[in-house]
Amino acid sequence: MRAVIFALAMAAGPALAQGAGWSFSALQGEGDRAAVGCDREAVAEDFACLVVRCEDDFSTGVHVWTSRAGGDVGRWEMTADRENFTGEAVAADDAPYGARFVESDAEWLEERLRFGAFVYLRHVDDVDAEFRFIDLTGSLTTINTALAYCAPRVPEATTPPLQSRP
Repeated sequence: MRAVIFALAMAAGPALAQGAGWSFSALQGEGDRAAVGCDREAVAEDFACLVVRCEDDFSTGVHVWTSRAGGDVGRWEMTADRENFTGEAVAADDAPYGARFVESDAEWLEERLRFGAFVYLRHVDDVDAEFRFIDLTGSLTTINTALAYCAPRVPEATTPPLQSRP
């Protein structure tokens, strides 16, 4: 019975990763190091998500992760709280997400994801496609919590055991 429950939980993981709204990544090995915000109509087969992630070098990365047939690398048109922007996403090194925004674009986008109300997102090559709407409700708390783990880890102190006084 436990094997069946475990198998069902593992199969549900990727589907949970693309749910609408903001949550921590459900992808293997990501845990609470990444805040994921997906479009309001996201389902496992058709989704567009923005990810704020604590990278391995403790920097902050902003990724785009979608089910787009042409992949996620390239230029992305965005409207964040009525401010238009086009950002460049490049291949994500070791991250399990589609592409990572270049640093200068990531800084702009991260601030808006934390403090904004909404983002509309579309790849520039998809001129006939609709913009995806990502609600930013809950993004600040989720991003701040994920990035709290971005501080360098301090090894446990090796202190001698306390000795009782005579």
